[in-house]
Amino acid sequence: MSQTWDSDQAPDPVRIGPLGWVLVLARGIVLGGLVFGGLAVLLLVRLGERPLFGLHRPVTPYITQFVCRNAFRILGMGFSTTGALMRARGAVVANHVSWLDIFALNARKRVYFVSKSEVSGWPGIGWLARATGTVFIDRDRARAREQTDVFRDRLRAGHKLLFFPEGTSTDGLRVLPFKTTLFAAFFADALRDDMFIQPVSVIYRAPAGAPARFYGWWGDMDFGTHLLKTLSAPRQGRVELIYHPPLAVADFADRKALARACEARVRAGHANAI
Repeated sequence: MSQTWDSDQAPDPVRIGPLGWVLVLARGIVLGGLVFGGLAVLLLVRLGERPLFGLHRPVTPYITQFVCRNAFRILGMGFSTTGALMRARGAVVANHVSWLDIFALNARKRVYFVSKSEVSGWPGIGWLARATGTVFIDRDRARAREQTDVFRDRLRAGHKLLFFPEGTSTDGLRVLPFKTTLFAAFFADALRDDMFIQPVSVIYRAPAGAPARFYGWWGDMDFGTHLLKTLSAPRQGRVELIYHPPLAVADFADRKALARACEARVRAGHANAI
């Protein structure tokens, strides 16, 4: 994220009682075993997958999907989707609420996230991102052509790329204006004519009695504290994904028009659901 969104209201205080700490321990151990056990299996499979298939990943995305689906079962969170998955080549764009989005968007559809290059160096998270095929980008305009080449190679390998055009996460009660930078890559001559973009609205339902923005992660909120809050909730809420019809890149004059159309669909889906 290039810039962090912040609310004019302070985050809700995190209070964890005795039962909450029991849940943190129980869920944390099982979730950690699932994530890092799944990572170990993925890395072992990738040792054979890489030399045989190169950029193509016929097996490992299913491991990621299995881990993400079951993460919600461990947390006790509901998970549901509506709309058809895009089969054409291209990318997926969604509003961004929390680190939980990564689990949600991987759980239904095999995707590869696009992230800023700094994330690759983050302890733990960077390792997981690299192992699951995340595309790291540099925001330096001088490297725009190089990044377009990376996008082209991954898209032609059949990868569905996913990025968050808002550029930051929010409290989940709003959709921020979409930044247009990453949309530009799809207008390259090698990509424009056969690429599609599928907008997705991500909606979180807070646990009964909790603030509506319970799952939101924004501003200078600490990841560790937010993780503990999520793990400790005796009653969980749910996350819903709305997959909108894909948009053909060739139908739009430029990146700004395409970004506006994607934003309008994500915003409408979000507004109708909230």
